[in-house]
Amino acid sequence: MPGSFLDSKVLLYLASGEPAKADRATSLVADGGAVSVQVLNEIANVARRKMRLSWQETQVFLSLIRGLLSVEPLTVESHETGLALAERYGLSIFDAMIAASALLAGCDTLWSEDMQDDLVIDGRLRIANPFRAPR
Repeated sequence: MPGSFLDSKVLLYLASGEPAKADRATSLVADGGAVSVQVLNEIANVARRKMRLSWQETQVFLSLIRGLLSVEPLTVESHETGLALAERYGLSIFDAMIAASALLAGCDTLWSEDMQDDLVIDGRLRIANPFRAPR
């Protein structure tokens, strides 16, 4: 089933002080989609270290995301796929693991502000910056 996969930074805008980006992130989440455990781990790290959320606030935020989006597990298959993608496309290991989970989930769009906009991975997953002005 084609669909959307959301990167951690896009979801972190839900709790940001940037209204335009928060609104766009809210719209993407409302449309449904998926995340990976990797994305949840990255959110937890940023929530605690940079946003200085308490453990309880971090847990509430993660629970909200898990309740609204499907969560793809980290598996040996996603790990091996991610390593191959990192090598083939020059992605960082962490970005490649997210892209691998998106591919394995059958998604056709990976919403990311940080990855290469409009890159098509394996002919079926397009990376798209949700905050880019329409062309």
